[in-house]
Amino acid sequence: MPTSGSGRRCAGPGSGARCCSTRAESPTEPNAGLVRYDPGSHHPFHKHDFAQVWYILEGTFTIGEATYGPGTMLYYPDPHFEPPLITETGGLMLFVQYQGPTTGGRPVYDGRFNMTARQPIGEENIER
Repeated sequence: MPTSGSGRRCAGPGSGARCCSTRAESPTEPNAGLVRYDPGSHHPFHKHDFAQVWYILEGTFTIGEATYGPGTMLYYPDPHFEPPLITETGGLMLFVQYQGPTTGGRPVYDGRFNMTARQPIGEENIER
């Protein structure tokens, strides 16, 4: 999810990310993880078919047109579009992703927060 200023994903090794990921044998289990964002991290507008909750623990984040800080909880139902996110301060966020009750869309695959490589940002799902 988070990206560096170069457009490269930074939730890979050394990012401070911790995750409990969905397993193939239990696809309705939620993904839950702590993601540390470096200053300047961002992600583009994109779409998901699962639901999720974010809780900001540290830092300031501009998400779409609004700015949020520690103690903010954001809920994204299914399906949803995530507006662009950027943080100048860096920060720490808890993510919980779960199967969409409306769409049946499953949480992101194992490896989302503990991956070694990601698809290019240009290949993200931004279908409207």
